[in-house]
Amino acid sequence: MIGCVIAMDREADILLSSMEVEDLRTLYGKPVYFGKAFGKKVVLVICGVGKVNAAAGACAAISAGADVVLNFGVAGGLKPEATEVGEVYLIDKAVQYDVDCSQPNGTEIGTLDGETENFFPLLCPKGVDLPRRALGTGDRFNDSPDDHALLLRLGCDIRDMEGGAVVQVCRYAGVPCAAVKSVSDVYGNGSTTEQFRQNLKRAALNLKAYLPQILESIG
Repeated sequence: MIGCVIAMDREADILLSSMEVEDLRTLYGKPVYFGKAFGKKVVLVICGVGKVNAAAGACAAISAGADVVLNFGVAGGLKPEATEVGEVYLIDKAVQYDVDCSQPNGTEIGTLDGETENFFPLLCPKGVDLPRRALGTGDRFNDSPDDHALLLRLGCDIRDMEGGAVVQVCRYAGVPCAAVKSVSDVYGNGSTTEQFRQNLKRAALNLKAYLPQILESIG
């Protein structure tokens, strides 16, 4: 069964609108929908914004029986030359850029305690024909030049507030994780907040067109 972990109702609706919902439960404080979509058994968790919510949502999906997890939604682009508003990207690796154990551990920013690498790899199904990008996850939505510079130094193309935490839970649970993001805003093109508000619907609808292909490839 495919476990879909999505932050916001507006993002989840692009799958929920195509689901045959068979049951609705609450796990880890999150609404969990059980059913079928595009011929696949799916459990959909609307987790809320941020890394702790995302981790709880991933735990809920796995506890509900998911043997593969998909995190999808909108995200911000970091490089105008590598990301475009409305475009959809497959995430091939993710890092939590607001984790800093560099002083006690001597590791790169984003490296979790007990790990040696800061990026975690994701499942990249061959049947999904989308450009691949690296994701940076943190509990911040801002236009901070310092954050932007750090994300670029780490090698990120896209930023969000959930994906890296979902990947971490899946890694420790031994469950494959894939992520697909549609860009709602790009750094350097004006306020990311205003871009997000203006482009959220467009970005989500563009992502919706790929859901059948994505679910078929990972399910």
